[in-house]
Amino acid sequence: MRTNFVLIDSENVKPEYIEKLRHDPFRVVVFVGAHLKRLDFPRVNAVQSLGSNGSYVQVSSPGPNALDFHIAYYIGRLSAAHPGAHFHIISKDKGFDPLIKHLRDQKIFCFRWASVLEIPLVKSLQLPPKQRAADFYKKHIKSTTTRPATVMSLQSAILSHFQKALSEKEVAEVLKALTAAGHVVVNEKKVSYPDRG
Repeated sequence: MRTNFVLIDSENVKPEYIEKLRHDPFRVVVFVGAHLKRLDFPRVNAVQSLGSNGSYVQVSSPGPNALDFHIAYYIGRLSAAHPGAHFHIISKDKGFDPLIKHLRDQKIFCFRWASVLEIPLVKSLQLPPKQRAADFYKKHIKSTTTRPATVMSLQSAILSHFQKALSEKEVAEVLKALTAAGHVVVNEKKVSYPDRG
């Protein structure tokens, strides 16, 4: 499973919607300024609810762009330790963009978002089953000729598409929505596709 590191610039954005990152592929690091003496309870509670998947880094001393340099340093460390991970910087600071371009040129998947809710995986996890099914259909059934032939392989493909962040029940709901929309036909353990005909 691909790990998604979410690095939050709390000097630039208010850390919100952290509870949306409770799914396993997410690891959250909230960066706070050197002068910050207290954190508000909702933020602390949200990060603490992530258990070992949530942490804080306080900048050791103040200075221009000190927090930004800390984020850059941690991306370097984490990308070396976790090849293939995705990195999401939550900040409105466009100063990160040259770094992000360089990282992507180095094949390190990194984006900047103004909010946690803009992360594509978070967006897709908030969708109802019908919209998840439409997203899956568009990317994995409609646009390809190699399709899962069994219910088990189709369920596995759905789970993989959503980076293993769906429960068994949620996968079953996506499969049910695909069937209801007429995109797949399930006959015992086999799957067929009506548009192949």
